[in-house]
This record gives sequence, structure tokens and C-alpha cells, in this order.
Amino acid sequence: MEPLVKQKYETRAAIMKALAHPSRLMMVEELEKGPRCVCELQELVGADMSTVSKHLAVMKNAGLVYDVKQGTTVYYHLKTSCVLDFIACVDRVIEHNVAHQVKIARCCVRSVRHS
Repeated sequence: MEPLVKQKYETRAAIMKALAHPSRLMMVEELEKGPRCVCELQELVGADMSTVSKHLAVMKNAGLVYDVKQGTTVYYHLKTSCVLDFIACVDRVIEHNVAHQVKIARCCVRSVRHS
């Protein structure tokens, strides 16, 4: 594999890995509504300040968020809202999987009734 192609896939994986935590997903969806300070995000996810800051650093390093300091407060912003399209796609996969499981369950129930 060409080095540039490999780098592209590694970069994609790093971004997905940065999203791969429930607290980070909650923060991304909250940042869609507008900038938030760490204290607001801390309240949202129910974690201590250092944990939230570490999550934000992971997302910042992946290029998902950026920060702006206003006085003594740092506000985090979502860098590109298209990441929400990816999250919506994941939700569609979940819905599809649930629908498939329901279909299988119905089939199994019918099989048991006819036995």
C-alpha cells in the first residue's frame, strides 16, 4: 500500500477512535448547539474536570474541536458539523440492526408456536 494511502486510513481511524467514547459523543452533540466551556461539558457528562479536559484534548488532537479563550474561560467549538452526519449514519446502522433482530425474534416465536 502506498504511504499516502496508508496515512489516509490511519488518519481516518484516529478520528473515529477520538469519537469512540460515550462522553465524547455526548460532547460533540452538545457542541453542535454552540460553544461550551469545560464546566458545562463536565455537568453534561457527569465527570470530573480533568477527565473532561482529557476527552477534549483527544478530540482537539484529532481535529474535531477547537478552543477559544475568553478572559479566564476556555470555550470549545465543534470544528466541522459534518461529523454529526457520521453519527447519524451510526444511528441508522443501529436502527437497521435492531429491526433485523426483531425480525429474527418474530421468526423464532412463530417457529416455537408451530412446534
